[in-house]
Amino acid sequence: MLNTEPTEKEFVTRVLTLYLSLPQTPQRTSRTDRQLAAHWYAQPLVWATVESALLLAVARRSLRDPTLPPLPPIRSLHYFAPVLEEVMATPLSPEYVQYLRRKLSALTSQN
Repeated sequence: MLNTEPTEKEFVTRVLTLYLSLPQTPQRTSRTDRQLAAHWYAQPLVWATVESALLLAVARRSLRDPTLPPLPPIRSLHYFAPVLEEVMATPLSPEYVQYLRRKLSALTSQN
């Protein structure tokens, strides 16, 4: 039987790749971003939980009332830690995560 669990390097790369692909995030990661992603691997966290949290946080920012003042850009992966705790306590349905992917994909293609 093949081991389907990612290595730490694969997990960290996947987290940071998603992070950098999201709207309003930096163009490159920092040492602390890599350390946090490695910490999440060591906890251990399931990829789907991390992905859900990142998508939810960015959707909340990006899809908020446009009449409100704009928020500053996200500067660190640590921004997502509270939402990750929220998603760990109350997991999102796979259908809702798909919905978030579609909404963010449409938003990214508009910009």
